[in-house]
Amino acid sequence: MKKSQFTRASRAWLAGVALAVLTPVAAQAATEIQVWHTLTGANKSEFEKLVKQYNKEQSGVEVTLRAFASEAALKQEADSAIRAKHAPNLMQLADNHSPEVVAERAAIKPLYELLAKYPIKDAKWYLPTTTDFVHDARGHLLAFPWMAEIPLMFYNIDDYKKAGLDPNQPARTWAELQGQVLKVRDQAHVDCSFATSQDVMVHIENLAPVNNQPLTSNENGLTASRAAPTMEFDTLYMRHLSLMVSWVDSQMYPKHSNDRSSDAAFASGECGILLSGSGAMGDFQSARGLNFGVAPLPYYPQATSSPGRPFVSGAALWATEGHPADQDKATAEFLGWLSKPVIAAEWTQHTGYLPLTEAAFRASDVSYYKRIPGAQAVIASMSGSTPATGRGFRINNYERIQAAFGSALDDAFADKMTPMAALQLAAMQAHTLAGGESAVAHHPVPVHHPVAKKKPAAKKQ
Repeated sequence: MKKSQFTRASRAWLAGVALAVLTPVAAQAATEIQVWHTLTGANKSEFEKLVKQYNKEQSGVEVTLRAFASEAALKQEADSAIRAKHAPNLMQLADNHSPEVVAERAAIKPLYELLAKYPIKDAKWYLPTTTDFVHDARGHLLAFPWMAEIPLMFYNIDDYKKAGLDPNQPARTWAELQGQVLKVRDQAHVDCSFATSQDVMVHIENLAPVNNQPLTSNENGLTASRAAPTMEFDTLYMRHLSLMVSWVDSQMYPKHSNDRSSDAAFASGECGILLSGSGAMGDFQSARGLNFGVAPLPYYPQATSSPGRPFVSGAALWATEGHPADQDKATAEFLGWLSKPVIAAEWTQHTGYLPLTEAAFRASDVSYYKRIPGAQAVIASMSGSTPATGRGFRINNYERIQAAFGSALDDAFADKMTPMAALQLAAMQAHTLAGGESAVAHHPVPVHHPVAKKKPAAKKQ
């Protein structure tokens, strides 16, 4: 009897030892990292799908995503998490055109420092063309440019056909675009023939590089100088904003926004032509019944004989300080996986964000580009060396400056100010907010300069 009890006890003990030996291996296999982001719609779904795939493919790292409704909400929560020493390993931040300032924050770990300690096998996957907005002056990569994008023109192919336009010949100049907008309105009977999202990006930031002109002094703020870069909106800007105001007043341009709200009007088929960021392509591809093409932003032949390249901007994933070595290593491994040509190509094709590498562009499915006229040409145009006017720009306190620009555009479109007055005020506010001496005392401009409301042009029946 005792022998039988001893045998049962021995067996239980051996089973316990085996369980004790095996269990820690399984429990300690995965290192968890947190990624906070503000993606929405189709792009959010695509990111979640890729992360799920990554977690399934390997067992060493477990990536947990947390989505926020806005960057302001993310930053507020991040501030609390950082104080509590529970910061996410990666967080999405929009381009503020002062990446060095972000990198200097105590809570931020510049990406080049993370990769120096935990290198990725092929670190050549970062294309200078698509990463200038997250490089410092010495060429160091500060963040992972996962949401890099450029402004594009999107057009509804069915509306073009109804208007008698060739969908394979979208407008290249603003004069040509005016003719196409009128035909979409009057012959295809589309009330919202033209719309824009991210007005400042389209009408102010990228008007300069697309027309091969600098946006600011000091080589767009990239040249070291004690003086804050200044903006002087010349005849190009006066001509353009005056044209846009005339479009608004003649009911050619009913929808414009400083956020991305106009994207939904294009996705639903309400608007025929839209200027917005390339990252909107993900939602457009998932929109039922939407048949669209893409083209570069229009340019003015009076300003340049050939169009220039727009700024690459968007958002990036920033690494944070204060994590144990295993989490930093896991973070680098996750970014390395995202950079693989096949993965990066899938992300580009499903979202409209720019490919991280030439390899990612080459890995794209040819059928994808056949479905979206113009997409391949636009993406291919971003390879090669970047002209000086398109390398990006640096301006301190740009978040507030951008808001001032948006208000100026709104006032001009609402006929509360003339285009000239709005641009002059915007330039002075930018100079002041960037750290320069205020010029308001020398060149007073009224905040509101009412002008006679133009009578809308009658719509053709």
